[in-house]
Amino acid sequence: MDRDDPDWIQRNRRRRSPKGVHRAVQAARRRARDYTVQAACVFVRLVLGTSTWRDQQTMPFKYCLNTSTIRSEGTSPLDTIDVAADAGYEGIEPWADEIDAFVESGGSLDDIREKAQDRGLRIVNLIAFPEWAVPEDDRREAGLSELRRCLELARRLGCSFLAAPPRGIHDRSVDIFEVAERYASVVDIAKEYGITPLLEYWGIAKTLGRTGEALLVAAECGRPDVQILADVFHMYKGSGHHRGFDQIGAGRLGLVHVNDYPASPGRDTISDADRVFPGDGLAPWDEIVSNLNRIGFDGMLSVELFNQSYWDRGPEWAAKMGIEKLRGKVEK
Repeated sequence: MDRDDPDWIQRNRRRRSPKGVHRAVQAARRRARDYTVQAACVFVRLVLGTSTWRDQQTMPFKYCLNTSTIRSEGTSPLDTIDVAADAGYEGIEPWADEIDAFVESGGSLDDIREKAQDRGLRIVNLIAFPEWAVPEDDRREAGLSELRRCLELARRLGCSFLAAPPRGIHDRSVDIFEVAERYASVVDIAKEYGITPLLEYWGIAKTLGRTGEALLVAAECGRPDVQILADVFHMYKGSGHHRGFDQIGAGRLGLVHVNDYPASPGRDTISDADRVFPGDGLAPWDEIVSNLNRIGFDGMLSVELFNQSYWDRGPEWAAKMGIEKLRGKVEK
């Protein structure tokens, strides 16, 4: 029997001197307090996840290439897979319109999937723009039909995710709680295909343009498995800061689009075409990387740019520079 156990003390308190009993009781109380603290720590870990305890650790990020970064006339999805693999990426994000054009020209989805497997690349996320959130019933019905078509593409390609950005509501104010209700349908439909939709917010959008709005939709839609797509450029464009990763958490952060933004044009007028390589702009990379490490994010960082001057240099150059610049900011 442990003599610091309170029951043992109670049974044997008459056998000890008052001073001895006092010491035993104090020891028992300390032991009980320690157990309580340990139990609380376990509870916090279970509720919040172990990521909250990783402040000092550097997580192993994985690198992905969004094919918008290497747009070039005549470059097919099979070519982009080779370019990404040769540059050292582990994943790739194709666009649905590129896939459609490839199939229309005689290619097949199996060709793309097999090529990616042969080169050791994951097809992480399919970029698409179904109008799932618009308030007009007929337009939203058409958007959900397009959603299903894109989900089938993603399934056949072996994608984990399908992007679900605020297309159709980005240029107007729409009740965000209604958006949350509509997003629940997106999650339910995607589950039929074994795909996870990524709730994407655009800094240019009047609705679903900030991290806080994405978090509200994630909470209010009533679905436990919501995943969010964050973007360095859109966080800057929408709110001017990169806070919110702690609130999203590693378990809800499905993918991060990485890029940078110059001092000019200013935040009010800057556009996607002005994006630059990570580290070549004003983005606070120490803060961003620290935040991602703190929450324990170890998923994909996907380079997504739309810079014409990079396209003019050729896909191989743009892909190589993208991963080199990114590594220079997150692996230092």
